[in-house]
Amino acid sequence: MTALTRKQIIAWLNACAEAYTAQRQELTDLDMAIGDGDHGINMARGFAKVAEKLAASADQGIGTLLKSVGMTLLSSVGGASGPLYGTFFLKAAQAVGDKSTLTLTDLAAFVEAGTQGVIDRGHARQGDKTMCDVWLPVSASLAAAIEAREMPARALKAAAVRAAEAAEATVPMQARKGRASYLNERSIGHKDPGAASSALMVQALAAVVGEG
Repeated sequence: MTALTRKQIIAWLNACAEAYTAQRQELTDLDMAIGDGDHGINMARGFAKVAEKLAASADQGIGTLLKSVGMTLLSSVGGASGPLYGTFFLKAAQAVGDKSTLTLTDLAAFVEAGTQGVIDRGHARQGDKTMCDVWLPVSASLAAAIEAREMPARALKAAAVRAAEAAEATVPMQARKGRASYLNERSIGHKDPGAASSALMVQALAAVVGEG
């Protein structure tokens, strides 16, 4: 398989909804340690709303579909997660346009644009203990896969491994953005919940593409 289909993008978004429901308590527990304690609840609720709207979006171009996801997350996810993930998908939508399939190059542009949108909105840099600490390495992983001329399934498998590693790497970091930054040194020793939910998103995509 050389390209991701619209059907796979929809399957991925449904898989995200399932993953956030399954991991709701774990994400909430992470957020209780250094945040508001609602990240898992918010992500599960937001992607449940996304899943509800997918059936009506099945015949839309991928860009339109992703824009709908972004707007849904902006309106239904509380805290910082809604604006950040909403921006991620809105910027990704602009990058890919209304294509019916995405090559690995398109997917890399999707992630790069979404990541830059999050950086611009949250003013975070790598090492600040945020979701950007996952998305920046994932973006680099996809760029390397393009250089190596890898197929999407293999590229995403590697990106998913990198995402999990990057999320774990936030544990020893001191938070410099968001509510966790108020804790100063006390934020050290905890995985960033946004990094954890971002890793779940990448892993869900890798699983969907790997299946088919």
